[in-house]
Amino acid sequence: MDDRKPSKAASLDSPSYRLAAMDQDFLLGDSMRGVRFMLEYAKAEESLRTWGVRSTIVVFGSARVHEDGPGKHPFWYEQARGFGAIASQRGGALTVTSGTRDNVIATGGGPGIMEAANRGAFDVGAPSIGFNITLPHEQEPNAYSTPDLTFRFHYFAMRKMHLAMRANALVVFPGGFGTLDELFEILTLRQTGKAPPLPIVLFDKAYWQSVIKFDALLEHGMVSEHDRKLVNFADSAEDVWTALIENGLVVQTLERDSEQDF
Repeated sequence: MDDRKPSKAASLDSPSYRLAAMDQDFLLGDSMRGVRFMLEYAKAEESLRTWGVRSTIVVFGSARVHEDGPGKHPFWYEQARGFGAIASQRGGALTVTSGTRDNVIATGGGPGIMEAANRGAFDVGAPSIGFNITLPHEQEPNAYSTPDLTFRFHYFAMRKMHLAMRANALVVFPGGFGTLDELFEILTLRQTGKAPPLPIVLFDKAYWQSVIKFDALLEHGMVSEHDRKLVNFADSAEDVWTALIENGLVVQTLERDSEQDF
């Protein structure tokens, strides 16, 4: 019989001995996907609550639009920036009422239209949110979203949930596949009643009518007249704000529960 005491080194070095919260291999494993999903919800939620963000105005649009780009790019960028400033000044992002802020600009956090909208809020000293996503070709946050409110997600679904759950309004500037995805996500939530009433405004009517034949959907019976009226158009930053107000944007103290069940 061997009475020698075995070394503890192997046990101390074993992955099973690591604290679960400190074991990256464990946390990044398949079995912990649900936990990672929950963490992505909780981390952003904690910062948003700390800043008292009760509601947002979500701005979508192409990351490929540049301030000095070709064609209408400079105009789109300028108007998105102007709208970010207008909404922040008039919507309540600068005013903390009972510890809460309303109608804070929220974007996907990247360049292009997202940068422009965050920049407009920055211009007037208002906080704004950037919900970034990890992509194969790494997206970096733009410089204008508030650092404490600049987030990065792995899961598109959780990012979309955070974009939707506090939204008081949606403004969509010209964009491509990603912009269309986000637009139809919110339209579907509205159509099905999974999101509360909120105005949806598309910027540059000519662009959107050339890209999507909304009236054709109605003519073919694919949407109802009510569904078709979910979409509004505007051609200037000031007109966007007017359209939001005319279609029900609340700019005073909000009573509704921002944590809708999406």
